[in-house]
Amino acid sequence: MAGVSGLRERKKEATRAALSWAAVRLTVERGLNEVKIEDIAEAVGVSPRTFNNYFSSKAEAIAFRHLERSLRVAVELRHGPSGEPLWEAITRAVLRQLEPGPEVRHMPPQEPGDWVAGVRVMLAEPVLEAEMLRAGKIAEKELAAAIADRTGTDAESDLYPVWWQRA
Repeated sequence: MAGVSGLRERKKEATRAALSWAAVRLTVERGLNEVKIEDIAEAVGVSPRTFNNYFSSKAEAIAFRHLERSLRVAVELRHGPSGEPLWEAITRAVLRQLEPGPEVRHMPPQEPGDWVAGVRVMLAEPVLEAEMLRAGKIAEKELAAAIADRTGTDAESDLYPVWWQRA
């Protein structure tokens, strides 16, 4: 039964990633106001209801890319070499997210110009800015916890992880 559950979770993860990438791609191509949830769902071959099972809005689907990447950095920090200096560990964890491999298997092939356009879209739309700030806050807490794990501190009470979180 564990194999079925694992497969189900991988399929959910793949659907969530596909919906998020479709939201980014369509928004870059058309602009946020010209993309409907139905368009995103159709691009992935699912129903709008399925989209709503994963995301509450287009903005959340787009911001998920940032959140997912940040959460992978935290995981990488936790699983890196224990004796590695913190800043080297952070650098390695961030750069690892840019390497091709299973962690970025859902990333569609894009030209550098498409990435720039996508970032501009995310930064220009007020509704996206708010969602990116929300995702960033979630990521900050997880990254602070990962740093606390590496440094043997407490993210809630010790200055070091909290300082990093606010820096």
